[in-house]
Amino acid sequence: MVICNLVSVASRVGAPRIVAARGIPYPTGDPSLSPDQERRWRRRLVERALEVLTVPVTEPTVFTVEGSTSG
Repeated sequence: MVICNLVSVASRVGAPRIVAARGIPYPTGDPSLSPDQERRWRRRLVERALEVLTVPVTEPTVFTVEGSTSG
């Protein structure tokens, strides 16, 4: 499982589980959010990363923090 902002690269190199991060300059944060909102978002990101470790996959699969899958 990898958390990244360059999903297409992670897919091409064959990462099995890809959690899409927020963006290029701040992949695991968002300075536009209040400190409490950002802390909640970061917690959800880590929770989602742990969740996707339990999902069986057979090819590179992209997961969003909101909970959906594309792939």
